[in-house]
Amino acid sequence: MLEVGHIIGGPFCGHLFADHGAEVIKVEPPGCGDPMRTWGGLYKGVGLYWSIIGRGKKSVTVDLRQRRGQHAFRELAATADVVVENFRPDTMERWSLGPDDLSDVNSRLIMVRITGFGQTGPYRDRAGFGSVAEAMSGFRYLSGEPGRPPVRVGISIGDALAGTQGLVGALMALWSRDRMGGTGRGQVVDVALYEAMWMYMESLAAEFTKLERSREPTGALLPGVAPSSVYPTRDGEWLIIGANQDSVFRRLATVMGRDSWLAADSPYRNHELRGAAQMELDEAVGAWTIGFGADELLAMLAEAGVPSGRIYTARDIVGDPHYAAREMIVDVPEPGLGDETVPMPGVVPKLSATPGALTRGAPLLGEHNLEVLGALLGASEIEELQLAGIV
Repeated sequence: MLEVGHIIGGPFCGHLFADHGAEVIKVEPPGCGDPMRTWGGLYKGVGLYWSIIGRGKKSVTVDLRQRRGQHAFRELAATADVVVENFRPDTMERWSLGPDDLSDVNSRLIMVRITGFGQTGPYRDRAGFGSVAEAMSGFRYLSGEPGRPPVRVGISIGDALAGTQGLVGALMALWSRDRMGGTGRGQVVDVALYEAMWMYMESLAAEFTKLERSREPTGALLPGVAPSSVYPTRDGEWLIIGANQDSVFRRLATVMGRDSWLAADSPYRNHELRGAAQMELDEAVGAWTIGFGADELLAMLAEAGVPSGRIYTARDIVGDPHYAAREMIVDVPEPGLGDETVPMPGVVPKLSATPGALTRGAPLLGEHNLEVLGALLGASEIEELQLAGIV
């Protein structure tokens, strides 16, 4: 596949493909490359998130604004299965690299297009980042505490979800093309950042139109679902406890020594009543949890079969034995750091027969020009393009 994306949306899609064995050729502008190379936390000049989102890919540098660069890209697209791009609408068309142009050289090509607002509609031409999409989807409004300004979740979730939807769409298009009786032809996968967020917003629209109710920010609470929140401990940590299901609530009440909560006439005897009494029930659970240290409390709840857990920091994650046992933190060689490795998330999901693999971090800029472009254009033409600044 060809990845002609930048920052997160398109590159995240390519990153998922590469993790599971696809040959991902990242096409970058000569000289500077993807801005992600130098964004975020830098270690010895290497962007650490770049090392993750670029892992396992090959890098070629081609100036797509130049006619000969466009010709080189069409040569690459002629044998590709998928192209992923996340420029604003019509950018690829201006370079004569839109779906119609590329279909002329490869009718089987699937083109994943990730933009802020999609390829159609009144907002299509607007610039759009993940933060704007999170706001437009309603996600930002529901984040944070009641009466306080909306907050960012802490990661670029809109971009990552859009990249994931791009992968899903590409796989469906590949299936449609290649299955028995399939079309044999490629198609366009249109992914909008705001839609990638909106599809996870549960029944927001249905509640507003049918119940005339608009959800509001609730902080750590899950409205009408109790007990299911964060609770304090004696040593200052906060733990998550989810005990709203009837059978789990019985276990929590037992370990707390609150047999009265299980009586036939208890105000907490079913899910609906517990939701109605959420504030007082959460207060009672919190008054109990604060009497124990986090380790002691977690051990008690685990033995009782009550779902609970720490709110992890990075320190907790890198030291956790479960992460290690499932290879969810993997030290991967990073070409930009010589002999050094970078710890990064393992491959997700885990397939039993074809589990994917992480063998190297992100490529150096233009590292694979000769390998990839040389096979198509020849060494002398590549040298000529280099002198012209096109490669």
